[in-house]
Amino acid sequence: MNFFEALVQFSFLQHALLGGVLASIGCGVMGTYVVVKRISFLAGGIAHAVLGGMGLAYYFQGQPIIGALIAAILSALLIGWIKLRWQENEDTLISAIWAIGMAVGILFISQTPGYNTDLMSYLFGNILLVTQQDLYLMLVLDILILATVLLFYKQFLAVTFDEEFARLRGIKVEVFYLLLLCLVALTVVLLIQLVGLILVIALLSLPAAIARQHFNSLPRIMGFAVLLGIIFTGGGLMLAYSPDLPAGATIILFAGSGYLLSSLIKYAKLYHISE
Repeated sequence: MNFFEALVQFSFLQHALLGGVLASIGCGVMGTYVVVKRISFLAGGIAHAVLGGMGLAYYFQGQPIIGALIAAILSALLIGWIKLRWQENEDTLISAIWAIGMAVGILFISQTPGYNTDLMSYLFGNILLVTQQDLYLMLVLDILILATVLLFYKQFLAVTFDEEFARLRGIKVEVFYLLLLCLVALTVVLLIQLVGLILVIALLSLPAAIARQHFNSLPRIMGFAVLLGIIFTGGGLMLAYSPDLPAGATIILFAGSGYLLSSLIKYAKLYHISE
C-alpha cells in the first residue's frame, strides 16, 4: 500500500498530516521572528528546558504536555529576563538552564516506574502518534499565537528590527520581548510531537531561514515559511512511510536539504548578478 492509499484508509496518517499543517502555521509565523531577531540559541534553551517540566509531570502522574507548556513559559520568561539583565554572561546562563532542564527531566523520568513510549515520543518525536486531542490543542495554540501576533504586530515589528526606535516611540520593549519569547515557547510545544525536543529548533528556524533568503517583507517571509513547513512535514511524512523511517528525522533532513538547495540558488543568483 502506498502513502496516498494509506492516507485515505488510516486515521492516524490523517491526524499526522493535519498535525503537520497546524504546527507549520505557528512554526512559520514565530520562526520568522526567531530567524530575523537571531534568537535561535534562546529558543533552543527554551526547547530543551521543557524536558524538565515533562519529567516532573510524568513523575507526579500528570500529563507531560501540560508540564511542557508550563516549563516552556517559565523558561521563556527566565531566559528573557537573563537576556535583558545579564547580557555579559547570557550564553553561559542560558546554556546552564538548557542543561539543567534536560538533567531534571532525565532524573525524574529515571525515577518513574515503567517505560512510557508517549514520553519518549516527545523527546524524539513521532508524528504518527498525534491524536485528535493533540490536534485540538495545536489549533488552540495556533489561534492564540496568531491572535497575539495580529494584535501586537507593530510592537513586535519595532522590537524585532530596532529596539531603540521602539523605546523612543514609547513601546515597552521588555514586555513585548518577553511576550515574543512566550509565543516562541508555545510554538516549541506545538512542534514537540512532530520532531521531538532534540530537533525542534531545526523545524522552527529552517523554513523561515529559507523564506528570508528570497523575501524582505515580514508578512511574505511568514507566509512562505508556513507553506514550506507544510511541504516539509507532509513530504517528510510521505518519504518516511514506505521504508518505515523515523518521520521526525526524515522531516528535518528534507527541510535541511531544502535549505542547502535554497542557499545554492541564492548564491548562484548573486554570482550571476556580480558577473
